Amino acid sequence: MSGKQSPKDILNVVKNKTGKSISERDIQKLASGVKPSTLQSEEQLRQLIRQVSSLVNVKVSESTMNDIIQAVKSSKVNPNSLEQLMKMISKK
Repeated sequence: MSGKQSPKDILNVVKNKTGKSISERDIQKLASGVKPSTLQSEEQLRQLIRQVSSLVNVKVSESTMNDIIQAVKSSKVNPNSLEQLMKMISKK
């Protein structure tokens, strides 16, 4: 994924990774509550993971949740850049 990502690119990444279709409106609603501080707080990250899990109707184990949190916290992702985060996720 290069350049600026469109909402359709993000929806395609979600569909390819989960096999579930979600709407652009669902993504926008979820993203509107995410702030740079969300990626710094383990509690807020857990809440975000649960919201995404619920949205795509895919159960996330505690182990997987811990792995995601560790990956986000140890990465060099700029918390102000959703594009960087999407690139990291799409490589998994």
